[in-house]
Amino acid sequence: MTTSQPVPPPMAVPRFLVKQRITVMVNRYEIRAANPDGTEGHLLAFAEQKRMKLKEEVVFYSDESKSRAVFSFKARQRLDVRAWHDVLDEHGAPLGSFGKKFGASLLRSTWELKAPGLEAVGRERRPVIAVLRRIWELIPYLGDVWVPFVFHFDFADTATGAPVLVSERRKAIRDRYDVRVPDPRLDFRVAAAMAVALDALQSR
Repeated sequence: MTTSQPVPPPMAVPRFLVKQRITVMVNRYEIRAANPDGTEGHLLAFAEQKRMKLKEEVVFYSDESKSRAVFSFKARQRLDVRAWHDVLDEHGAPLGSFGKKFGASLLRSTWELKAPGLEAVGRERRPVIAVLRRIWELIPYLGDVWVPFVFHFDFADTATGAPVLVSERRKAIRDRYDVRVPDPRLDFRVAAAMAVALDALQSR
């Protein structure tokens, strides 16, 4: 007689930091633990986004040697701004998913996030900044290289309205984010994938 394997509890990390590093063909992200004073702690994951792929994919590794891939997210459709992305563990098993709400995002970026036992919607915190950022992104070259506006995202549980994930952009030349996960049901790997996507896919 076979028995099903129990579902492991979510890997909870209540706060972490995301730092972007840009190269010619690859965007790289460091995901680090946050110390109690908000400074950078140890490396939790190292991510790479290769450009010019037909299906958007970001792979997260255990360290910069890239010897072990520990999770990833991948688009379901090719080059589609409305594509849903699946978050997968190191064995390819699904952990959650997310997608941009295209219509709602025309003026204020809005994302849907799904994970076992919860569904959430995330929006840019400040509508005025959202509009100014869109105008800036229309400027040739500047919109792709540097965004001067500090913008934040708040994700709330669609059933209760309780906060699920908060991503706050810090003032820096290269993008840096302080990410808090007040809902312990949200697995760190899904939270980290969503946090990186808010930068990597934001202009899509």
